[in-house]
Amino acid sequence: MAVTYKMKKLIILCNEKVSCDTQNDFYSLNADLQILPDGLNEVYDVECVFRKLKKKANHKFNLKKIKLCSNIFSFLYNVFKTFQIKDSRYLIITITPYTFLSFLLLILFRKKNLFLYLMSSGHEEYRHIIGRYSVWIYDLMFKIMTKNTKVIVCHKRLFEEKKSFLVNPSRLKKNWFENINQPDISKPNFLYVGRINPEKGIINFIDLFNKLDFDCELCIAGNKDYLKSGSSKVKKLGYISDENELIKIYDNCNITILPSFTEAHPYVLEESLARKRPIIIFEEISYVKQGKLGVFISKRDKDSFSEIVKKVIKNYKDIQLEMEKNSLPTQKGMVNRFSEIIE
Repeated sequence: MAVTYKMKKLIILCNEKVSCDTQNDFYSLNADLQILPDGLNEVYDVECVFRKLKKKANHKFNLKKIKLCSNIFSFLYNVFKTFQIKDSRYLIITITPYTFLSFLLLILFRKKNLFLYLMSSGHEEYRHIIGRYSVWIYDLMFKIMTKNTKVIVCHKRLFEEKKSFLVNPSRLKKNWFENINQPDISKPNFLYVGRINPEKGIINFIDLFNKLDFDCELCIAGNKDYLKSGSSKVKKLGYISDENELIKIYDNCNITILPSFTEAHPYVLEESLARKRPIIIFEEISYVKQGKLGVFISKRDKDSFSEIVKKVIKNYKDIQLEMEKNSLPTQKGMVNRFSEIIE
């Protein structure tokens, strides 16, 4: 059981965009950015500073103390306003121009208890999204911020092991391990769960999927407004907000695919394993396997992918038995670990 530090203030600063509706409820585009603040709010008195999203997102916060900022000036102003709270702890999530300038402001006013949470490799993301000539910008921010904060990572590859604290992110609760059914394996029925954007690789995967020469289907649980596919074999499920409904989506398919070009610690991988569904990833993110059973690594081409799919379907029950040996992290364990580090 976690110790509660509810009277202690934790300020979370993050570049992610969050929306607010007329009932003053807040929503995130990114599930990771909703789960962690809500979890830590059970332990600390949490206040967040995010960027403002004009349209409504999907992941609803239970947390109410959230400041939304429309530009860098209002972001820094809201960070400055937190300085009146004595003995606050600051958790900076990811390195971006917004969080970097906020960090400089914290240093200028000699704020202590600064924690930096690296959720992914910014070097890889800058290279993939903006281009390799932009990586030096991120690297400069990275070196300055990691030198002057206590660094928390979700994968040991993100920073020096001896100079950082490792956490295992998870949103797995008890219900993820209950009432697991046996799927129909008469043909591959793939599932993708996640955002529809370039670095997630789903558009690239659809091109590969359309080249497969065997009977199969692909279900996509994500914002279908950003997805274009004319294939009748691709089912657009839209965003799934209800956790139990998402579990059913996993159960209705037999192989999960994670086609990302870059990842840190994807929730999808462990959710799939919790439901005893094998998952296929690609070589670029082979590091996320971390010894877990039921995770298969493919080259990003038709022949390699087809071979692995056929192997998985043929040996499905044996693979499921192997997956029972996995030790998967839980949401409660993640929050407890963060609390230990921050305290």
